[in-house]
This record gives sequence, structure tokens and C-alpha cells, in this order.
Amino acid sequence: MDRFERYFLMTEGDVVSYVTFKLPGFFDDGAELSCKEIGDGNLNYVFRVKDEVSGKTIIVKQAGEELRISKEMHVSTDRGRIEARILGIQNEYAPGLVPKVYSYDPVMCAILMEDMTGHTMMRTALISHEIYPKFAEQITDFLVKTLLLTSDICMDHKDKEKLTAEFVNPDLCEITHDLVYTEPFINDKDRNIVFEPNMEFVQKEIYGDKDLHLAAAKLKLDFLTDAQSLIHGDLHTGSIFINKDHIYVFDPEFAFYGPAGYDTGNVIANMLFAHFNGLESIEDAGERKKFTDWTLSCVQDIVDLFIQKYDVVYDENVRDPMAKVQGLKEYYLKKILMQTAGVTGLELIRRIVGMAKVKDITMIEDEKKRLHAEKTLLTVAKRLILNPDDFNNGSDYISLVTATVNSMGE
Repeated sequence: MDRFERYFLMTEGDVVSYVTFKLPGFFDDGAELSCKEIGDGNLNYVFRVKDEVSGKTIIVKQAGEELRISKEMHVSTDRGRIEARILGIQNEYAPGLVPKVYSYDPVMCAILMEDMTGHTMMRTALISHEIYPKFAEQITDFLVKTLLLTSDICMDHKDKEKLTAEFVNPDLCEITHDLVYTEPFINDKDRNIVFEPNMEFVQKEIYGDKDLHLAAAKLKLDFLTDAQSLIHGDLHTGSIFINKDHIYVFDPEFAFYGPAGYDTGNVIANMLFAHFNGLESIEDAGERKKFTDWTLSCVQDIVDLFIQKYDVVYDENVRDPMAKVQGLKEYYLKKILMQTAGVTGLELIRRIVGMAKVKDITMIEDEKKRLHAEKTLLTVAKRLILNPDDFNNGSDYISLVTATVNSMGE
């Protein structure tokens, strides 16, 4: 029996043999293959196999049986199947914006996929304060097409129901239920990690705000019950590879049928993390203004371009006859925009208060500046969660951020 006929967690040495076994002929005869584990996420093991002669590469992504962030948290390795499948679907709706899948192995729970060479993980690039003028245009193409074209508005209802069943993802959704919608507000499992200088503020403004808890509970109910679109489910800047001309969206193992605004809200929140990293970390005033002006304009453009493209894609692809009734298109958009605002706030809070952090904030070296960033973002987040109806275009977000920064002072 071949050793890859039964699941085990591979090492770098195993992966070289695995690629030649699974994809014979992918590399030339006589290739000098090397392998390096390059994953920095919480869930999976990501390996790059390279032919040192030709430079040709491939990625092998294997699902582990426990989270790298916590060995106490076990999740189904079926998430690899879900990821491979959704990448294929997303490539149909937004071609070229996700990496190609060459093969999925249900035994080893491993995906063999295109290496996103020439691209950098977006979070890493943003922490270096790189600017990407095309990003808002590119990510809204991805968002509108993948979210709207997988909805009941644009799909045959039977086909959509089949996809909904195929993408049932209870283990990964449970992580979201806990880490996004519950623990940051009530710390019921005592796993939150709070920056000590911010503890008093968090206890009062987050743990102690019952109105906030109710609003978060309502958003959680939406996440549990609203099978609106086939969502990525974890669309932050660590799930995007980017260069000046192109993006790849990857890591969709959290995918399931949920509220469309979950993806849009995650993108906006993570651009705000980048904004505040630049605001607190860039010493040169000119460079700081250049970067932070771009991050804010990017947030505004993401919202406004999403609205514009939604209008076009809806009209071109609407199938349900009742979805053509006057006013339904506007109602459906309003629902997404309210979800977007609420989820933006949730993501801001959970990355500051919860156990899964973002480097944009934790790498702010000056404690006073980090504290200022955290308090300001938490204040922004509360407004978004408590008043989601107020955020109907990009300028509404910019006004909120600007006013909050001014009110918080230094």
C-alpha cells in the first residue's frame, strides 16, 4: 500500500515525494525539487515545492486536524474539499482572481494548486505601507460577482439549494460563531487576549455595553440563518495576494452560504487596520498622509464601486421574476449594506479583543500609539454595529473614521 493512501500530517520531505506521486509529469525529469513550509495562518499547512533548475513551483495545502492557534480546537479536514470546490466556482464567476486548482486529494486532505508567484500577501505589503491604486476596482469585481451570482437573485433556486447543501461547513462556522460573534463581547470561554493598557476601556465599552451585545446577537442570528450567498467566509488581507496590477483571493476554507455582507465587511475592516497602522507607525508626515489618504479613499471606493457594480450585475443576471419587482433591488442592496457595516464593526472588535490578532495593530511598537489606535477602532466599531442603517455609501465610513479620530485626540 502506498504511504499516501492513509492520512497523516506531511513534512517538507514528504511533500516532495507527494507531488511527484500525485502529479507525475508536472515537473520535468531530472528536476531538483525543494520544499518549504510557508503557511502563517491558524488552520492549515502550506508548502511550496520548487524546481531549482527551472524555477517552476506548485503549492500544496494540507488541512490539519487541529488548529495551529490552539491544539484544543479540532476541525474537520473536509474543509480542504470545500476550499478546492469553491475556488473552482469562484474562478467561473471571477476568472483569474483566484488560484487554479490542479488536484484535490480527499485522503490526504490536500490541495495542489497554482503558486501565486510575483504577488505578496496583502497584509504584509500594507504593513510596509505599499499602495495599490487598483485594489478597490479588483476586489469589488470579485465581491459583486461571487456574492450576487451565487444568490437566489441570479441562480436557479434548485441549483442554489444544491450548492447550499454542498457547502455545509459546521466546524469552521462554529469557529466564526465563537471568535467573531460571541467571545469578544462576553469572553465566555476566557480566551480573549486584551492589550493590558486597554483592559479598562474594553471592560466598560465592550464587555459592559448591553446594547452592543444585543446588536451583536442580532448579527449572529443573521449569520446563522441567512443563506444569502456563497461567501468566502474569512476575506481579510491575509487571504489576498497582490501586486500593482493583479490580485488573487485565496484561503476560502470557511466558505458556506451566509450573509453577503460578511465578506464585504471583512475587507473594509482590514483596510481600516492598515489605515491605523499607517496613522500610528509612519513617522514622516508626508508619507503618512499619502498612505492614510489612500487607505481611506480605498474604503470609500470599495463601498461605492460595490454599489455601482451591484446595480449592473443585478440587472444583467436577475432570474427570479419577483426579483424584478420595482424596489426589490434597492431593498436587497440595503440589506447587504447594513450587514456590511455591522460585520465591519465585528471584525474590528474581534481582532482587538479576541484571541486572533492582526499584525497591523500588534506591530505598533509605541504602546501609547497602539492604545490610541485600539480605542479609536473600537469606538468606530461600536457605531457601525449599533447604527448599521447609517452607512449607505463610502463617504459615510470616511466621515465616521475622521470624526472619531478627531474626537479621540492623541
